[in-house]
Amino acid sequence: MKTIFVHVDEVKPLGGYRLWLRFNDGAEGEVDLEGELEGPVFSPLKDVEVFSRVSIEGGTVSWPNGADFAPEFLKSKLR
Repeated sequence: MKTIFVHVDEVKPLGGYRLWLRFNDGAEGEVDLEGELEGPVFSPLKDVEVFSRVSIEGGTVSWPNGADFAPEFLKSKLR
């Protein structure tokens, strides 16, 4: 049996701290990360302009300052 690792295939900022995500297994939806921006690496992301600079790197969402979230965590937050 082959193990499939979850990774993010597509991301779109939706305004505020919300992202629309599509995963490699076909799951897709919105996540709101406002309550998850704790700690020094996430502090710059509290500026929505900085937050909107999200991209995909290494199979998950990432920001220019190196902040990222595990794809499994993001998938668990889908609505």
